[in-house]
Amino acid sequence: MINPSRRALLAAGLALPGPVLAAAPALAAPAATDVETLARDEAYWRRVGDLWDRPSGAIQLENGQFGAMTTPVRLVYEAMTQKVNRETTLYTRGPEMNPELARIREQTAAFLGVGADEIVFSRGASESMGALIAGYNKLRPGDAVLYADLDYDSMQTGMENLAHLRGVKVVKFALPEPATRQNLIDAYEAAFKANPDVKLVLLTQLSHRTGLAPPIREIADMARSRGIDAILDGGHALGQIEFNLSELGVDFAGLHMHKWMGAPLGVGLVYIRRGRAPDIDRHPLEPASDRIDARIHTGTSNYPALLAIPEALKAHTAIGIKPKAARLRHLRNLWAEAVRDNQAVEVLTPDDPVLHGGITSFRMKGKGSAEEVLALKDALRRRYGISVVERLGVAKGGVIRVSPGFVNGAEDMAALAKAINELSRG
Repeated sequence: MINPSRRALLAAGLALPGPVLAAAPALAAPAATDVETLARDEAYWRRVGDLWDRPSGAIQLENGQFGAMTTPVRLVYEAMTQKVNRETTLYTRGPEMNPELARIREQTAAFLGVGADEIVFSRGASESMGALIAGYNKLRPGDAVLYADLDYDSMQTGMENLAHLRGVKVVKFALPEPATRQNLIDAYEAAFKANPDVKLVLLTQLSHRTGLAPPIREIADMARSRGIDAILDGGHALGQIEFNLSELGVDFAGLHMHKWMGAPLGVGLVYIRRGRAPDIDRHPLEPASDRIDARIHTGTSNYPALLAIPEALKAHTAIGIKPKAARLRHLRNLWAEAVRDNQAVEVLTPDDPVLHGGITSFRMKGKGSAEEVLALKDALRRRYGISVVERLGVAKGGVIRVSPGFVNGAEDMAALAKAINELSRG
């Protein structure tokens, strides 16, 4: 049987290079190796890292905006781009593509642990979340909606816009810092109690600002018990931490496949639990329907990006979510633990492994203004060749976000820790 990589490349008249064919077997870890031990195996992760084109000119610790494709995914994407560009509507309107896209949808749904009728592809989590937030039609004037300071900027804007779209009150609150599992639950409970008119809450599975991963299931269950629906922003969680979408206790979610899953740019997902689609307005360009498909209208899609999804799933599965999550946490711990005792540095994400993935942010104590954070980012790049990104909007001050990826090694994290400690001394 021809695998997806070979099939796509042959269809485009290209040959699949030998090193790519050999890449997946090279990822096989020793059978007896537990994931925490494997996470520290630098030789193994150098082999994994060889699946990507490594960046040059800087230590790249800003892998959060989007995730690079592995070489096999890129080759399939390029091959399908050539095919679609060559065949045009002979392919896109022909008998082959739509059944293939339907199979990809079924494969993706099975990977997520949900039904194919519960997901639809979008161009990214922001588009997905916009459709869910603006389309949620159970709100009435006088109701309230709730979100937190660590939620994504665009999603915060979407919640704020519900004031004039739906005539509701908008409530924003700050999550505790430092955070623990219990004080996060307590913070949401206190916000619910203080605002009994809340009918909708925005939850973020893994914060793009600090990397905090709140206990979503407990918070969603608490919300449900009060008659509150939750819309989940899972943009940074998919492919970075282990979870089953159907077990999170939420009926609505937006996700990315081009961040930690490594699909081509422009691939996202909307999830609506079966039976809940009528509670989200259909897109104004879609005819009346109770199907989830009517909640998103992307027009002519980037078909090659969608057709490369199986290869992205294969690459993800070859490495494995447990080893991926453990490796990212390990890289995070290498630098965070090395600066934790520095009294001049504040590490935002707690060490509890269930409350973070690979992303974690820091600030210099008492230096959270935009100017100070931007100056710190600039110093890391200019003096140490380390690329990171600032994140503002955290209640207690802006931060520097560190997002290691699979091309990073222990030496990169040691360089970051050294730089932070030196910069903290002025």
